[in-house]
Amino acid sequence: MQIRDAHFPGRAPIDAYGNGGFRFANMSHRGSLLCVPSGIYGWDPLTFDDLSIEAFERVLQETTDIEVLLVGTGVDLRPLPADLKQAFREAGIISDSMSTGAAVRTFNVMLSEERAVATALLAVD
Repeated sequence: MQIRDAHFPGRAPIDAYGNGGFRFANMSHRGSLLCVPSGIYGWDPLTFDDLSIEAFERVLQETTDIEVLLVGTGVDLRPLPADLKQAFREAGIISDSMSTGAAVRTFNVMLSEERAVATALLAVD
């Protein structure tokens, strides 16, 4: 038997966020979220300090389908560490950090425009 990471196998807008989680595609998820072309996944980082190259491994595996990565850094905007920005740049991905709320709204707009966008969202209360 093979156990796979739980995920929604498609692209969908984020309908709501807050209370430590997100709603999308008539489902809810408690915790942080990673939305990439292959689907929507629960994401391990809980705080900004948890962001590392390893946390973005799935993003870096899907670089051919991602032009823009939006990183929701929680309640407040925090700039991404230089090593992360550099890794994304080397992979051909434009990265932009913003508050989680702003990242959700921007992701939804870009998704509706059928842009090659991904987002990594830290959950907020």
